[in-house]
Amino acid sequence: MAICMAIILVIGFLLGGRLRNLSDLKIEWAWLAVIGLALQFVTGPGSTVPLFCLYLSFALLIVFTIKNIRVLGFPVILAGVLCNLLVIGINGGMPVSKHALRASDQGQFLGDLENNPYPKHHLATEDDLLRFLGDAIPLPSPVEQAISVGDILTYGGVGIVIVGAMRKPSRQPEPVTSNEVAHAGG
Repeated sequence: MAICMAIILVIGFLLGGRLRNLSDLKIEWAWLAVIGLALQFVTGPGSTVPLFCLYLSFALLIVFTIKNIRVLGFPVILAGVLCNLLVIGINGGMPVSKHALRASDQGQFLGDLENNPYPKHHLATEDDLLRFLGDAIPLPSPVEQAISVGDILTYGGVGIVIVGAMRKPSRQPEPVTSNEVAHAGG
């Protein structure tokens, strides 16, 4: 995520954006996104609690994105969230491809997913539906992640939001008219 944010900021600067313009960005109900993202890190006991928290997380993120749908980039974020929810929902967790694990330099986790699947992730099998929406895209070192189409859309949407906000001209004070100057001087 840090690498992604750094790339987004560099793109914003290269396109003439300014960091201070982000202060003009109007995002509503951001607290839903914070809670939704935090719920994705809930683990144990068993698989019921983490999966419930994951589904609740998606519900909160969907409400958050819909509330902000008029902001440039949020429709793309919503598409990413829905793609991830779809593949996780129909498979009872995110299917992770063997190829993506190996190609992203995470082969050491292959045994963990084969022998003790995590509640939110499991090694993709022929029984999984829409495997192409799962974590099937490898990002090798230095990122070392297997990501999904939904992740790309979500991060891409965040990039559009940030770069779009950086490129907007910051609010300038209203120009003073000659009438206002005459009245101010007395």
